[in-house]
Amino acid sequence: MSDELNDIALAMVKPGQGILAADESTGTIKKRFDQIGLANEEENRRAYRELLFTADDAMNNYISGVILFDETLRQSTKDGRRFADVISAAGAVPGIKVDKGAKAHAAFPGEKVTEGLDGLRERLQEYHSLGARFAKWRAVIDIADGLPTTGSIAADAHALARYAALCQENGIVPIVEPEVIMDGPNSGHDIQRCYDVTELTLNMVFDELFAQRVSLPGMILKPNMIVPGLNGPQVPAAEIAEMTVACLKATVPPAVPGIAFLSGGQTEEQATENLSLMNAMGGLPWALTFSYGRALQQAALKAWGGKPENVAAGQAAFTHRAKMNGMAASGTWSAANEKMAA
Repeated sequence: MSDELNDIALAMVKPGQGILAADESTGTIKKRFDQIGLANEEENRRAYRELLFTADDAMNNYISGVILFDETLRQSTKDGRRFADVISAAGAVPGIKVDKGAKAHAAFPGEKVTEGLDGLRERLQEYHSLGARFAKWRAVIDIADGLPTTGSIAADAHALARYAALCQENGIVPIVEPEVIMDGPNSGHDIQRCYDVTELTLNMVFDELFAQRVSLPGMILKPNMIVPGLNGPQVPAAEIAEMTVACLKATVPPAVPGIAFLSGGQTEEQATENLSLMNAMGGLPWALTFSYGRALQQAALKAWGGKPENVAAGQAAFTHRAKMNGMAASGTWSAANEKMAA
């Protein structure tokens, strides 16, 4: 099983490709649809996901995996093809979000812990039968005065490790996502504070992964980049790239096949530039790629606008962003590339 998991993990971080996070919950997709004045109805959600998954150029050449929401994994294209099959046919790996969200952490004011371990084994078995070959679980770590506490980080690290072990037991590659967020309610911290908290978090997560006997070659890490808070002192992209790579080298074992960054609050181009600069540095023990949601989809959503006649425009915008990030995953992106017609 470990070799099979490693094969899947390597396919998810193949050179020049990355992961599309299309796992927005029904509540989150409503916020996206509100931007374009579109009703949050199942058929609209289905049509939007079909637009993305049938963008052949993007899916065949730049997308190696897609994280789905429960509803989406069960949906099909208008002509009856299951989304999981469409994704697989494009050479990408279908995946599934399995956590139940970050909830208030009892006895830890201002902190959250992600829930969803109860019944997870049975859910993973069903998701595997529906075609999912990887899963995602997100922990949320906020930076504020006196936060995060090591007790709260420990709770999330333990849950991430138990989730990862259950995934591997059921033939599913776990994406382990501990996100130190940049845009929380108190986001005035500097980049060094982000580095320190992320370093502590990743060390605690890998300690728990080891304790829970998780096979590192059969997992993917999905961390934040080392960035200042949204309202903190901003720094050049080169500094973000250097500090992120330094933090990862200090914490992530080389046995992990790949690291797929979340975009977290960054603009589309910022997320692309930072990733490209890291890959251009070279000498990395793991593949560095993307697992973006909004940073891959925002332009497509606006171009589509919920109108059937705009599907091609939406797909073109999505393909452009996927291509830009594919170049970033190879370290070859430049700002001049953004002027290419979407």
